[in-house]
Amino acid sequence: MRKIDALFERYGESHRNSTNKAIHWICVPLITWSVLAGLWAWSPVAACVGIGLALAFYAWLSPSLALGMLVVVALMVYPLTLLGVHVLVAAVVVFVLAWIGQFIGHVIEGKKPSFFEDVKFLLIGPLWLLGFVYRRLGVAY
Repeated sequence: MRKIDALFERYGESHRNSTNKAIHWICVPLITWSVLAGLWAWSPVAACVGIGLALAFYAWLSPSLALGMLVVVALMVYPLTLLGVHVLVAAVVVFVLAWIGQFIGHVIEGKKPSFFEDVKFLLIGPLWLLGFVYRRLGVAY
């Protein structure tokens, strides 16, 4: 089994409840955006380095998914260039609210978040969602 498939399978074990999945479709992108926004507020260079490291990890798992994440991240970064000095406030508010949503989803699921077992699952969440999009569109990864 490919590494990406094994990671998706492990991640999916604590994301079977339809309500938890729906919450993840909202909160995972928001958390991803808020982390990017926090890095951007600190330094756009730091954000670019973080993006580069994440994309390198994604490329190691699946070049096709890494390309998709590059597009997703580009769409997330653009609004950061428009927020100006308000980026950090927006990042903190979105981050806190989205994590509250995530934990509510896991209470409903009855299972702890995957990253409690392995921190790399913080990076797998967005990729897991993108994998659903790829499968729906018939895109190989």
